[in-house]
Amino acid sequence: MNLQIHTFTTGPVMTNSYVVIDPAAHVGVIIDAPPDSQEGITQALADAGVTPAALLLTHTHWDHTADAAPLKTQFPEMLIYVHPDDEYRLVEPMRHTVWPLPFTLQPVAADRHLRHGDRFTLGHINFNILHAPGHSEGSIVFHDEANRVAFSGDVLFSGSIGRTDLPGGDFEALMRSIATRLMPLHDATRILSGHGPETTIGQERERNPFALDWEGYLA
Repeated sequence: MNLQIHTFTTGPVMTNSYVVIDPAAHVGVIIDAPPDSQEGITQALADAGVTPAALLLTHTHWDHTADAAPLKTQFPEMLIYVHPDDEYRLVEPMRHTVWPLPFTLQPVAADRHLRHGDRFTLGHINFNILHAPGHSEGSIVFHDEANRVAFSGDVLFSGSIGRTDLPGGDFEALMRSIATRLMPLHDATRILSGHGPETTIGQERERNPFALDWEGYLA
């Protein structure tokens, strides 16, 4: 089934968010909600005539969640999904920004938790949930096996990996996550990450400069 994927890059650190729409079932979801993403997300949904059923968060660093509360206000029936280990930043966002921000983050509660091995299904949108800690404690990847797409958040980038020097970061955990959660995926799997251009598992296996680090954790 062909899904529509719209990409938006917004905010002071150029963070990616995505709108995934199943035109046949007339449903859609949002993946991550960076600063200043609300307008573009809303327009894409309006153009498709869809109200979002869910906001799926890859993790809860502020650059991925700043517009979560405004979107929840705009779409009160939309459910917010997050891994429980990352929920604390949603409810007290200004306590966990690491550095001062020139704007205020609004708190918002998660409606549902997602854990490793769970499945999210809406119409023909089907995601396997892969818990991939290391960038943050509750980082998760949304893997659409049928369409060979994975929304990786800040776990894996084109030519790089997520930083691990922030609170909750752990380099060894991140290497283990990439090795055990992402590298087993098909080489043709598209990686749509939290920053930068898309890539594939095959390209990162061959070209990513951190490949030797995660190879030590391959089964």
